[in-house]
Amino acid sequence: MPHRLRALLVLPVIPLLLLSALPSATAADAPSWRWPVVGPRSVLRPFQAPPTPYAAGHRGLDIAAPDERLLAPASGTVRFAGVVVDRPVLSIDHGGGVVSSFEPVVALVSRGDAVERGETIGTIIPGHCSETCVHVGVRVDGQYVSPMAFFGGIPRAILLPTR
Repeated sequence: MPHRLRALLVLPVIPLLLLSALPSATAADAPSWRWPVVGPRSVLRPFQAPPTPYAAGHRGLDIAAPDERLLAPASGTVRFAGVVVDRPVLSIDHGGGVVSSFEPVVALVSRGDAVERGETIGTIIPGHCSETCVHVGVRVDGQYVSPMAFFGGIPRAILLPTR
């Protein structure tokens, strides 16, 4: 077989070999956060993405919190613990551009503290819902996303070929 023809036959295989060398996304790769509340979980209000970045929406989950203890859903570093306007807020930087925020929460940790998954990091106080609840928001590279993606509540989308 002439050298040119052999090269043409090998070239289409190279991209396939490169793709097969990339790590594949599996369910095991999905984030596995623990729920930040103790006891039974009840989502009082789900995430509702706004149609545009500045439009109305609900950029998080409201989760019932009868126990009032806030647990770190994943390990990270406290990015913020303080009051925004009139509401106490706690934010954790989980690395990789992922930041979680909780309100209304009286923090038991301070900015810069390392927190471990499952550690008690604050006390949830009344004021956000008609019953005691915590508002949980998650941002990835500054963009709000559904926290359910991190709690395992959204199945991974799989695109199939059209042919």
